[in-house]
Amino acid sequence: MSKVRELRDAGYLYDGTADEPELAAERAKAKDLCFEYNTQTRPSEFEKQQQIIHELLGKHGKNTFITAPLYVDYGYNIEVGDNFYANHNLVVLDPAKVRIGNNVFIASNVNITTAGHPIDAETRNKGIEYAYPVRIGDDVWIGSNVCILPGVTIGSNVVIGAGSVVNKDIPDGVVAVGNPCRPIRKITAEDKNKYLVPPKCCQEQ
Repeated sequence: MSKVRELRDAGYLYDGTADEPELAAERAKAKDLCFEYNTQTRPSEFEKQQQIIHELLGKHGKNTFITAPLYVDYGYNIEVGDNFYANHNLVVLDPAKVRIGNNVFIASNVNITTAGHPIDAETRNKGIEYAYPVRIGDDVWIGSNVCILPGVTIGSNVVIGAGSVVNKDIPDGVVAVGNPCRPIRKITAEDKNKYLVPPKCCQEQ
């Protein structure tokens, strides 16, 4: 294992510009797979898309579907559970682990990044960066144009409102919105009654 990988995986600052053939080859493979997924498969070629997803992601459960285009750095650091759906333009920068639970829906134009750079310009200008894991629990809905930053944990049964920038942990069972993203209320049983449900006659087949 390369020294850069050891530092990266341990959560230390590392030189992101270092000449590391192993890491460069891994990034190239992931981006080739994304290119194939995004441009070389028709939307109707579900089985072919699933084969690419299986090769690209580190782990995935049953019923994984991602609407192209999809962009990742490595792919093998991304783990998703059962019943995962992501809409167009999901970007996952995954030098560190991204673990996503079951029943997670992600809307369009969402960015999940584990990678960041130091605030100090002298350090940053040397090409130094860091990678902190991101965790997302079960039963989560992430709205359009959300940005999830390094080191964040989002709990289970959570809704992240559109356009939010998530830079702090979000607890279980809340609706959270804003920049920076903050919980605004708990999710309750009343939320089941918010939307119109078809009459029984329309539900019967």
